[in-house]
Amino acid sequence: MCGIVGAVSNQNIVPILVQGLSRLEYRGYDSCGVAVHASGLQRARSTSRVAELMEQIQSSQLAGHTGIAHTRWATHGAPAVHNAHPHFSHGPGSDAVSRPGRIALVHNGIIENYEELRVALQAKGYVFQSQTDTEVVAHLIDSLYDGDLFEAVKTALGSLHGAYAIAVFCKDEPLRLIGARSGSPLILGVGADGQSHYLASDAMALAGVTDQIVYLEEGDVADLQLGKYWLVDKAFKPLTPAQRPVKTVHAHSGAAELGPYRHYMQKEIFEQPRAIANTLDGVNNIMPELFDGASTSAARVFKDIDSVLILACGTSYYSGCTAKYWLESIARIPTQVEVASEYRYRDSVPNPRTLVVTITQSGETADTLAALRHAQSLGMTHTLTICNVATSAMVRECELAYITRAGVEIGVASTKAFTAQLAGLFLLTLALAQSRGLLSEAEEARHIKAMRHLPTALQAVLALEPQVMAWAQDFAPKENALFLGRGLHYPIALEGALKLKEISYIHAEAYPAGELKHGPLALVTSAMPVVTVAPNDALLEKLKSNMHEVRARGGVLYVLADADSNIESDEGLHVIRMPEHYGELSPMLHVVPLQLLAYHTACARGTDVDKPRNLAKSVTVE
Repeated sequence: MCGIVGAVSNQNIVPILVQGLSRLEYRGYDSCGVAVHASGLQRARSTSRVAELMEQIQSSQLAGHTGIAHTRWATHGAPAVHNAHPHFSHGPGSDAVSRPGRIALVHNGIIENYEELRVALQAKGYVFQSQTDTEVVAHLIDSLYDGDLFEAVKTALGSLHGAYAIAVFCKDEPLRLIGARSGSPLILGVGADGQSHYLASDAMALAGVTDQIVYLEEGDVADLQLGKYWLVDKAFKPLTPAQRPVKTVHAHSGAAELGPYRHYMQKEIFEQPRAIANTLDGVNNIMPELFDGASTSAARVFKDIDSVLILACGTSYYSGCTAKYWLESIARIPTQVEVASEYRYRDSVPNPRTLVVTITQSGETADTLAALRHAQSLGMTHTLTICNVATSAMVRECELAYITRAGVEIGVASTKAFTAQLAGLFLLTLALAQSRGLLSEAEEARHIKAMRHLPTALQAVLALEPQVMAWAQDFAPKENALFLGRGLHYPIALEGALKLKEISYIHAEAYPAGELKHGPLALVTSAMPVVTVAPNDALLEKLKSNMHEVRARGGVLYVLADADSNIESDEGLHVIRMPEHYGELSPMLHVVPLQLLAYHTACARGTDVDKPRNLAKSVTVE
């Protein structure tokens, strides 16, 4: 969940490190720091944002040709300067606190056996200045160092249990940087000048610096020096260029520019028409080949399955819950949706004819990757991912894939990635229906026409923003909210509640509307707004009865209704009319006003919309 940048160059690399941090800040913002080799180890750290760190660096004139930088999401140890990365080794010796050791290190992930390593290192005289698991790794490498940093890192990795991506340099070896990954992403950037080389947790950190990227695989270790680099695999066997090829990756820095928008979340909400258009670009007819993997035919896999298991977390889990309705009603295939972090730790009944579908924006979500590997270990080898990053671990580890093209999403609360996932999942539904002989040519033409119209329909929904802003003023002083939906739109109510709690810190829950009378109705008062997703579908009349239950208890309703649903505004009943009813694709439209409601409520409450407390974007730890 943290961000790493590192570099070796014949130029001062501090501006590149800081620029990279500013682009990775969405991955973690509890603290940040930079360390360089400059006649020893020097660093600057801050519990403020990268902009404040930059002021420190300018004031101290920090500069160097080898360095590492990090932006942190706290796991071990509170957000504090002494817990901020980079960490230096200290000791052993009585003056260890005042005398930094030889090693500077940054780390993403969690070292599960850090406590026992800490005890052993303390016994050797190492002094710890933080509560982090990361400092253990710096001391461990220092304890093993005997003139060759690569050898010390290699030996240290054998003692680490858990997930990590690290970048480390040594005071005694200028112009050398070592990187390693296991369970957390790390890339290598090859400089255009042939001399400079870089490490980062995301290619966007290097946008404008280099577009020549090498993706490290699980267990890889990289040795970067001026004008050269080499890689070894998890068995420390040297890798050839063909095994880890250099790829041209255009990670546009413009994706991190706000433009006319107040926050990235607002920008990304309004980018949804384009994100959907890009995700569906080139889809002129439905065919299994849309989901082909690098060496696997989707047509063959689809004919060999009789059920679907969806694994995902957070917002992606709610997209999977929506897809369950589609898959069972259109493709007529039994579908189960599991929270990834729960699935791998329970006894389940494997079915080798199940298609395991993972959904992840980053493709590096630790819980989802672990759940995928667990399913594979049970003999379920038919796997497919809906993912926004073509070069991610998830795409590499699944047989089949559909790459959404939402673009980079900076705001921690996912918006355009969610609707792009829904687009990919709807395509998967249609492809499975076709492979099962359940999609006629007329139905295929109808669905394709509806999907092509989605960007225009989304633009019309975005035009409702002023009405949603009026609702937000009512929500801003509240501390609790209830969201209701039925059928296909229940997961959309769940997603709406998640968005509100994520960025406004209002406690929000979502329920199937029919469950009101089984408990939640006890909470309803005039102080708790009740948001209702009310499309004109087969469940509308049932939903109206649920709304009457709320009004009878003095509850105040905020209803997203289709134009022809005959729900009129009244005292205690606020209605926003959706531009059109959109049938099976209606969830993709109804979620947008809920995103806007969360956004404008958070703005009214003065919270940090793009960087909500305690959260980070890419969840690469369990």
